Formats: sequence, C-alpha cells, structure tokens
Amino acid sequence: MGVSTESIAFTRKRIALISEQASPLAEPGVAAAGSLSRHVAGLAAALSSLGHRVVVYTRRDHPHVPQRVHTPHGYDVVHVPAGPALKLGPEEVLAHAGDFVEFLELDWNERPPDVVHAHGWLSGIAAVLSVRGSRTPVVQTFHSLGSVRPQDHRATDSDSTKRRTVERLVGHEATRVVATSSVEARAVMGMGVDRSKLVVVPTGVDLDLFSSGPETAGRRRPRRIVAVGRLLPRKGFDDLIRLLSTADGVELVIAGGAPGNSHGDPESKRLLALARSVGVGDRVVLAGHVPHAALPALLRSADVVACTPRQRSSAGVALEAMACGTPVLATAVGGLVDVVVDGLTGVLVPPDKPQAAATALRALLADGAYRELLSAAGHDRARARYSWHRVASDLVRAYSAASAQQTLPVAGLRSARARTGSAPA
Repeated sequence: MGVSTESIAFTRKRIALISEQASPLAEPGVAAAGSLSRHVAGLAAALSSLGHRVVVYTRRDHPHVPQRVHTPHGYDVVHVPAGPALKLGPEEVLAHAGDFVEFLELDWNERPPDVVHAHGWLSGIAAVLSVRGSRTPVVQTFHSLGSVRPQDHRATDSDSTKRRTVERLVGHEATRVVATSSVEARAVMGMGVDRSKLVVVPTGVDLDLFSSGPETAGRRRPRRIVAVGRLLPRKGFDDLIRLLSTADGVELVIAGGAPGNSHGDPESKRLLALARSVGVGDRVVLAGHVPHAALPALLRSADVVACTPRQRSSAGVALEAMACGTPVLATAVGGLVDVVVDGLTGVLVPPDKPQAAATALRALLADGAYRELLSAAGHDRARARYSWHRVASDLVRAYSAASAQQTLPVAGLRSARARTGSAPA
C-alpha cells in the first residue's frame, strides 16, 4: 500500500488490549489464568513505557471493583460489566459476549483505538465484533487453541466444537495473528489462517524481578531440583519424582497449588504417595503456593530447574529460571522448544522418554562446569531476546503493519452472530 511500517512503527498509538478472562491486576500465581494475566500486565506496562496510550479491557468478575483503574505502570484497566460480577466459565462468558461488545462500541464511539489486540479466543470474538464497519485493525493472540487442549482439561464435545468454530472465525477476521511460539504458529496455520498475516512474537519475562544473584533459600541436600507450576497430572511432576529415585543426594522442591492448601488436594496426595512408594518421600518437598515475588530466590537456589510438562507449555518458568541464571532441563513441547536452545542455554528431552530425561538430569547434576556454561548462556538469551521492552517493540511493528494494510471488514463478519449465537446485531 505504499506505507513504510518502519517509519511509523514507533509513533504513539492508542492501544486497546482485550483480556476478557485474565485481569492484569490479578495477583500473580493465584488466578487460574495466572500466566496470561502476567503476560497482559507485562505487555501493557512495556507498551506504556514506550509512550503508547494503553487501556486493558477485562470482564468485571467481582462486585466491588472500580470500573476504571489507572495503574502505577501507566496503563488503565477497565472492568467491563458483562454478565454477573463473579467468576464464570468460558461458556458462560461467551453467553454474555454481546454485553461486552456493546460496552466496547460505546466506549470507542467518539475515539476508537488505533489498534485492538485480543488475548484468548473469547477476547478475540469480542474484538472482531466491536470494530465491525471500521478500519480499526484487530491483532489476535490465542495463547492456547481448542484443537490442542490438554488431556486433563474437562470439556464437552459441544464446548470444544463451539470454541474451535469461534477460533477459526477470529483467525480469519483478524488483521494479524500473533503466535507466542513456533508450535502455536503451526497450530494456527492448521486452522487455515493465511500464513501472510501470521507473526511469532514470544512472551516476555520481568527482568527487574528475575535476575541473577546469590542463593537465598536453604537446602537439605547437596543438590536441588526445583519445579514450578499448577499441580496437574500433565505437568509431569510425577516423572520428576521417579527420576529422583535414580539420583542420590538430591532433593526436589515443587512449588505450586492454591494459597493455603495443605497438601489436601488429590494431586498433592498422589504425588506424596508416589514419592513414598519409590523411596524418596524424605527428599520431595511440596512447597505449595509461593508468592511471585519469592520465586526468584527459589529458582536461584536450584542446581537445575525442571520444566517437564507432557504437553503444551508457555515456557514462562523456563524463562524466569534462565533470567535468574539457573540451568533448565525441559521437555521439548510448546514454547519450550523455542526458548531452550538444547545444549547451549539448557537441555531438551523428549516428553515421552523418561530414561533419556533421567540420563540428562544425572549428567547435569554431576557437571558443575557444564551448568555454569548453561547458566551464563541462558541468562544472556533471556535478557537479549525476552525482555518486555523487546517484545513490546516487536509487537508495535506488527501493529503498524496491521494498520498499514487494514481495509473495511468483510461482509461475513456481519453474520457472526448467527454463527456464534452470542453477539448483538
């Protein structure tokens, strides 16, 4: 179209981030959508620091929150009244999408944003319907897709079908689709989304919080492995417990779970029973919920941070460990494939070969010099490629490219209500 995106990439923009189910104000590590909340918060703060006017729209899920909050990081959060002010499941949120869209249309009536960036499939349908009939570009990031849902995610076939239908609609109507990893990009293309409007921009890491420093958390054994995540079977913590039985003098600390949980949930009980059954009950610590601000000290206390999910992963913990200068052992799934450069910034192992993981882990724990090399390279990679400043700058270029190519929406968007059964006419 004759417009140089490089020349306009850093002009100040009015940016609307739609994050219907993940508020950036949520306490890190507490909400079910914790990683997405942190992603939106980090991105909003970084975009604001670049001089852009950023407003995050999220669904009001509590009756006693102000409609608009100006954060210390320079961006605003708007709590959109769409349905009852309480936590709802995806299907219930979708049923109130019309209210969300109506609010956005009214809010943008006099001065629409320069670009709308939706996070998640529910946010995506609200975004594309809210800008119909205008030239405002929509950038979509799915973060996860219905076609690659984890095995332990409970959902009916009808729920999954509806979600995949909405995702395909959003993917085709969005001006740009931003994937956070090459694995996610392949899944997006598998939906039939045009490769020409797909770009990969990874998630970022808070380098002010996660940085190298001295060990501060005490150990009970000469060597320590740390793992972090929600206590779900797909996270592979049981595999780590079995691996521990092949390594002497090593303890495993697993951080995760709801605040206040005292090992009373079924997964905690299962993991502790497994540890006892393989003879490592005294070397496994379920630390429960660890406040986000305390995670750096825990990660730095480890010889190795293990990220061993069997399926998808956003790679957030691996990035945080690398930023802290701690070597990472990771399964080759999801975003971990991009973040961890095997043999240089960490070690990648197949997700379905526990013997290979055990061999790699023993080699890492036995070779201090190798761990130091991985530590230095991982730290450098995290700071060079995954700072929020770098991520936000890359996204602004994508926003500018979307603005340069945007044309009036296609007529098919006007029939979206009929296809989703949720949006206003």
